[in-house]
Amino acid sequence: MSIETGLKSVAIAVAPNGGRKTKVDHPNLPLTAAELAETAVRCVEAGAAMIHVHVRKKDGSHLLDAGAYRDVMSAIRSRAGDDIVVQITSEALGLYTPPEQIAVVKKTCPEAVSLALRELVPDASFEPAFAELLLWMARERVFPQIILYDPSEAALLADMQTRGLIPWSTIPVLFVLGRYTAGQTSQPTDLLPFLAAGIPRFEHWSVCAFGRHEAACVSAGALLGGNVRVGFENNSWLPDGTTASGNEDLVFAASQTIQSVNYKLESGSDLRKRLTELLG
Repeated sequence: MSIETGLKSVAIAVAPNGGRKTKVDHPNLPLTAAELAETAVRCVEAGAAMIHVHVRKKDGSHLLDAGAYRDVMSAIRSRAGDDIVVQITSEALGLYTPPEQIAVVKKTCPEAVSLALRELVPDASFEPAFAELLLWMARERVFPQIILYDPSEAALLADMQTRGLIPWSTIPVLFVLGRYTAGQTSQPTDLLPFLAAGIPRFEHWSVCAFGRHEAACVSAGALLGGNVRVGFENNSWLPDGTTASGNEDLVFAASQTIQSVNYKLESGSDLRKRLTELLG
């Protein structure tokens, strides 16, 4: 809720590239630091409060590397200033182990990072290292977002909270509607299991979806109390069925829908303030 206006507020995050697609998938997919910085500027103008970035090797393949992340963060800051929260990914894509993922996060020390629970805690033996990472993030004031692919993961995260493994009273999460598979098309009803009775509730949650119904899925998420993430990582279709020319088109489409129901769009500064207050 926006304190200033009393309106429900929604933050739009953009995930402009991911770790899988290339310019063969879309010629305007941003891969370099300069391209990501330009994308950030355009997406801020369209209504984005956060950018979720992946970095790549020279051959275009997925990379987790602190130096590459620092280059991207610097490029975005030089172009967009503080108008957008910069979130890096710790996603493994099957190429990195949990210790390697954790090491990159610590070496980068970003403003924000997404953490896939199923990757970093594949079984209970990984819980201590994950808990230590979260404690380090709390000390360094790195904003977390836990990626959840299934309601059972929400239950696991809540159980970890109960057992004192989470250093905050609440933690932001992202509900992913679907999987990274060929032809995946999410539906708004895919969100309902995450919000069903008996499933733990999170004060700050967001939703992302795959395919041509992305706009419908994230609109449903906003109306049900969440925040949204759009972008070429998961989708390049606009609501009318045409292909977006850039990530900013997807952000703009989401922003128009959100504002059409008299919800307030959060700026990067708004989101940064809300997360700071939420996490203490």
